[in-house]
Amino acid sequence: MSAATTTINTASGNKLDTHKARQARIYGFVLIALAVVVAAIFGADSAGDATFRLSRPNDTWALPNLVVPAAPFNYIAAAVLAFLGIRLFMRGGASWATASIAIGLAVAIAAFLVWATAGKSFSLTGMLQATMVRAVPIALGGLAGVLSERVAVVNIAIEGMLLAGAFTGALMGSLLGGWAGLAFAVGIGGMFGFILAALVVTYRMDQIIAGVVINLFVLGLTSYVSSQVFAEHRFLNNAPVFRAFKIPVLGDIPVIGPVLFNQNLFVYGALVLVAVATYYLFYTRYGLRARSVGEHPRAADTLGINVYRTRYINVTLAGMVAGFGGAWFTLGTVGRFDENMTGGRGFIGLAAMIFGRWHPVGALSAALVFGFADSLQQKLALLRTPIPSEFLAMAPYIATMVVVAGFVGRSRPPAADGKPYVKE
Repeated sequence: MSAATTTINTASGNKLDTHKARQARIYGFVLIALAVVVAAIFGADSAGDATFRLSRPNDTWALPNLVVPAAPFNYIAAAVLAFLGIRLFMRGGASWATASIAIGLAVAIAAFLVWATAGKSFSLTGMLQATMVRAVPIALGGLAGVLSERVAVVNIAIEGMLLAGAFTGALMGSLLGGWAGLAFAVGIGGMFGFILAALVVTYRMDQIIAGVVINLFVLGLTSYVSSQVFAEHRFLNNAPVFRAFKIPVLGDIPVIGPVLFNQNLFVYGALVLVAVATYYLFYTRYGLRARSVGEHPRAADTLGINVYRTRYINVTLAGMVAGFGGAWFTLGTVGRFDENMTGGRGFIGLAAMIFGRWHPVGALSAALVFGFADSLQQKLALLRTPIPSEFLAMAPYIATMVVVAGFVGRSRPPAADGKPYVKE
């Protein structure tokens, strides 16, 4: 028996090693291809210096501009990418695969920025500040997904919850003020979370279908009201916007201050919610119960944990978080609702949740990657790069596909994720 077990384990180990080696070679090929692109396009087509402004005129403590010679930098970046790619083809390179591809992508992005800014200048601090702002709805959507899927409920309805929060925030904010609009947005998100829980927990409806139904319902309803009601009664779609406010002293720190401590309510709220959710899930007994329901609901039930109630609570909380994230689109940015203005951010939030390995901090980190891609396309449009605007608008979605395709296989969802539970 032990010999057979050893043989099976050895075969499994060899299969895993072969998979890692093949993955390392693929990553190596990608890095070498990036090296060729960086050298042939970014290096050969770069002239002058790229100037990155680290401070703004009204900053208390100003830093000098970061000036980078474009062509030499990009040739060095190409050499680094080639080295990392070749290293992955060498014996033992598989152990460095993930770190190498992460470093390589960062180097390639830096080379791209230097190429786009060659002979020009733009505010690096401003782009990082915009990255944090644009990551908010994605991070909150990802956090809503974490809260749901940790209790084994797949929440495809995040997009609809975000859209409902945006619509309600604009409508009620226009009638009653910004704080009332925010409260109603959170409440409507919680209502749809409760509806989703009822459909999939009590009535055991297919979780994917239930989420799609909510998405389509919210999209249809908000599109109708936007085109038929808001078009005639514009006062119903003119909500106040929560402006950014600086935290004293901390907001004056160069680079870090504007990015983290000179933001609006939604940025601070997202950071607080991520911290609270992390503490709740991993440092409280209630979070332990929620995670046990997601991993093995029958065992949790035998220990006296109410599986149904736990799922109801978590999915409703997830809806409230998504409603708060949806209010960002209206009360945190433009003060008005437009048809389908969430633009798929709920689905990108699901990708952030997967990339973040079903952890609140991981989801926030992944959201920052997508937020960077989103803010990058805005900055590149201002720099008037030769890349068509349509391709720039695709940047956050391309980043989503690349990240999920490259890393989803390394993530493990909760064991009972997506499976209905029937109490015996």
